[in-house]
Amino acid sequence: MSDTGPTSSSTSAANPAAGSGYRVLARKYRPKDFSDLMVGQEPMVRTLTNAFETGRIAQAYMLTGVRGVGKTTTARILARALNYKTADIDKPTIDLRIPGEHCQAIMEGRHVDVIEMDAASHTGIDDIREIIEQVRYRPVSARYKVYIIDEVHMLSTQAFNGLLKTLEEPPEHVKFIFATTEIRKVPITVLSRCQRFDLRRISAADLVHLFTSILEKEGIPAEPEALAMVARAAEGSARDGLSLLDQAIAHGGGTVVAETVRGMLGLADRARIVDLFEHIVRGDVTAALSEFTAQYEAGANPVVVLTDLADFTHLTTRFKYIPDAANDPSISEVERVRGREFADGVAVSTLSRIWQMLLKGIPEAENSSRPAGAAEMVLIRLTHAAHLPSPEDAARRLGDFSNGDGQRAPAPNGNGGGRPVSP
Repeated sequence: MSDTGPTSSSTSAANPAAGSGYRVLARKYRPKDFSDLMVGQEPMVRTLTNAFETGRIAQAYMLTGVRGVGKTTTARILARALNYKTADIDKPTIDLRIPGEHCQAIMEGRHVDVIEMDAASHTGIDDIREIIEQVRYRPVSARYKVYIIDEVHMLSTQAFNGLLKTLEEPPEHVKFIFATTEIRKVPITVLSRCQRFDLRRISAADLVHLFTSILEKEGIPAEPEALAMVARAAEGSARDGLSLLDQAIAHGGGTVVAETVRGMLGLADRARIVDLFEHIVRGDVTAALSEFTAQYEAGANPVVVLTDLADFTHLTTRFKYIPDAANDPSISEVERVRGREFADGVAVSTLSRIWQMLLKGIPEAENSSRPAGAAEMVLIRLTHAAHLPSPEDAARRLGDFSNGDGQRAPAPNGNGGGRPVSP
């Protein structure tokens, strides 16, 4: 049960030297209550708050989302909320600021009445039959006996069928919390018996804020550009991001700098990606290949270069329609400034064509025995396409082939009949 989520600045940091040794950031800063969960999970918190206040507590919950957004952590927090008890409060509640009688044991995964099971290694009907036999017994000390089943989509068909009756009419003292990354693989008969919460992918901006907060507590200096690179590489997963941040700290000898992170991730300099994009939209094949070769020799992965190129193409296109997107802290200054320039100067048809060609070219480079050569061929196609007219221009030119007296107009020149698009 290693799924973790983000945390807020309220989470206290332990001394790395204390205890049994160093704890990775993903575990050290694991959220302890709902207030620690990242912005974006408000609908779930609001629903649970209203349900607990009115006493309408579901018998089963289904948590779904991509890896590392906090499904298992949320399940433990929910189990803690269901069994919350202090000297003054003895009822389920969302307000968990004061540690309750069962809180510590539940969050550490060692409470006797909160049973965690990984469905990936317990897939059969025998494992579910054991749960069914145990639910009849009341909890030892807590209010509810809570079963947390991670990766529930891994259960066999027999196991799901065996669980259905108990899931529909469980004893009053039993609650089920399921977590999965593959919600489509869960039978609809099971989903219909659960209250479902979709945990959202965490934005790059929120991840940068999280990393900044954690590094301030750790006393580790970091460059904003480096944190933006880590946030992009995390792809919405707090756990992946914190694991990469741990790696970046070790790689940089106690600091997080852009140059070190770039080398660690095999990335190209963002400014150089923008330069490569400019060569492409100008249709300058020689300059584009020279720039790519320089990035490759500097250690950039060919596939990552193409992926970064696709990211910048997408970013520039967004700037055309969402100018406020430039305020994202995960975007470097060079991307912000020059992206706006390209958004004003490059036609959306050209950006769309580059995007489509990159989507087809990236798998080619990934699957090729010569990724660098395959990437160069993609760049050649991209720069050649910059000279081609848009579909609208092509249709208009075809209509102009015949003039008013039936004579055919001169054919387009050999470079595609268009002119380079420049920002």
